[in-house]
Amino acid sequence: MRLRNLNTFVKVARLGSFHAAAQQLHATQPAISARIHALEEELGAQLFYRDKSGTRISSRGMQLLPYAEKLLAISQEMKQQITDQNPQKGILRIGISDTLAHLYLSSLLKQWQQQHPLMSFELISDVTPTLIRQLQENQLDLALMVAGDNHQPELITEPLCSFSQYWCATPERLSLNPVKNVAQLCHSPILSFPRDTRPWDYLYQLFRSEDETPVFHTCSSVANLLTLTLDGAGMALLPEPVIRPYLEQGKLVQFNPGPTPPALAFCARWRLDDDRILPQLLAKNGREIIVNSLQNTP
Repeated sequence: MRLRNLNTFVKVARLGSFHAAAQQLHATQPAISARIHALEEELGAQLFYRDKSGTRISSRGMQLLPYAEKLLAISQEMKQQITDQNPQKGILRIGISDTLAHLYLSSLLKQWQQQHPLMSFELISDVTPTLIRQLQENQLDLALMVAGDNHQPELITEPLCSFSQYWCATPERLSLNPVKNVAQLCHSPILSFPRDTRPWDYLYQLFRSEDETPVFHTCSSVANLLTLTLDGAGMALLPEPVIRPYLEQGKLVQFNPGPTPPALAFCARWRLDDDRILPQLLAKNGREIIVNSLQNTP
């Protein structure tokens, strides 16, 4: 099985177009079609459907995709280890959502430093819409961010983790403003992440059918949101790992005003046209650190 054909298959699958894959690989469209045909002949399965609406990956193609990506990653890593006798050098620009930075940035950077001692890491913490834009504009090489429904075909996406979200407030504020439903929640200030983020979108949908809209105070820093909540400035919906110590200490109280908030999922993303193995390796390593941390938490 030729790696070139597997690479072509991955490009077509990710870009959703034979023409776009040809441009990425600097090949003609007939050459791309020939490589896919050769792979289909070898596997005995149709990998894509092509019709007037465009190119669609088949169910067999979806089964093949993760294996093809793993084989290509192993091939690239093997070449790098054999041909490059020196540790990797240079600068890697990594964007990270504020929640993940608050919880794991120190552990991530220590591990990355140990594995790549000559690399310089430029770390940027921001909201997910900004991180996506910076990836698309080639200002970042890797981003660890909140996962969303929007699909960017020029980016590769791998899942990282998922956190439950809890409504919380200080015992004093909750005693002054008891909350048993969403309508009562409207009478208290709400502390939230900025507009156009996934947590904000959930809150907007939650309150849109209520007669009264609460007053919102937004901040992109989860540490600042936590401080404001602890100071009694309002009630907040925050990821469970962020507030767990304060729930255990009794400084914050969890409450349920009605619908169970959705889990907040995170993912790693990097550009499809980035042929380096390093963004993928760091994303995989980041996932291992986060998952191990969650598994070791009582």
